[in-house]
Amino acid sequence: MYEAALPRLLGLLEEFTPVVQALPPDGALADLRGAERYFGRTALELASVIRVRALALHGVDCVIGAGPGPMLARMALRDARPGLTRAVPEDEVREFLAGRPVAALPGVGARTARTLCEYGLDTLGRVAAAPLSTLQRLIGARAGRELREKANGVDRGRVVPNAVSRSLATERPFTRDELAPGRHRRALLSAAEELGARLRAVDKVCRSLTLTVRYADRSATTRTRALPEPTAHSAALVGAAYGLYEALGLQRARVRVIALRAEGLAPAEQASHQLTFDPVDEKVRRLEEVADRARAKFGPRAVMPGTLAA
Repeated sequence: MYEAALPRLLGLLEEFTPVVQALPPDGALADLRGAERYFGRTALELASVIRVRALALHGVDCVIGAGPGPMLARMALRDARPGLTRAVPEDEVREFLAGRPVAALPGVGARTARTLCEYGLDTLGRVAAAPLSTLQRLIGARAGRELREKANGVDRGRVVPNAVSRSLATERPFTRDELAPGRHRRALLSAAEELGARLRAVDKVCRSLTLTVRYADRSATTRTRALPEPTAHSAALVGAAYGLYEALGLQRARVRVIALRAEGLAPAEQASHQLTFDPVDEKVRRLEEVADRARAKFGPRAVMPGTLAA
């Protein structure tokens, strides 16, 4: 819910360390090892200062996880609560991981987790103790080696400053199987406008849009379309989303979920925009600017989906 405040929160983190990586829509990684030495404080103490400043300056109550590396910090974040940082000390990593389900490890998908569980490797502790050859036989040579390392707490991830996220995604699930094309289109409208707002909040544009439609029988259809120009303009994203949907030619399909993914992200300042003399387009872009300011001040729910595009 704090995605509009992400740029300001990144600026706050950069007061402590230049090694900050944005994780849109509302997260970030920060390497505080240098800050610990410079300020003479532990990561936990720095996290408390960051939380207080974020709340006082931006009205954001952060949830913070800390660990020896990005993977462990993300896993610790799941146990964190507002006002309480969850930290994983370096000498407690194996104990922290041992009892967790294998699906809790970042990068382990449902299929891999199911395969491992079928052979009794349902916890990270059991995976860590399993022979490397067994893991490689089950999920492949490279994947098995990486999985065993992660299960033993070997975190080779790094915080990449100013890294451009490759994609942003959102989805709209239905409470029941939805056959009505009108409801499908409303879900697309809402999802595309959300993506546009999130892209503009982090000063990014996307080069392509991917639509995934999941059906009642758990099958799915995915289509990707390159955009005429890199954009974060909601109207352009909505138009592309509608085009992808119409190209599917769905006939009374029982839809469970509609998902959109903006891909090929790049800094907005590097994108070119073809000038137009269409007054409607210019009006919509000005309305977007007003809506973005409203979201930044009052939160993402300040502007209802569908008010800027039709």
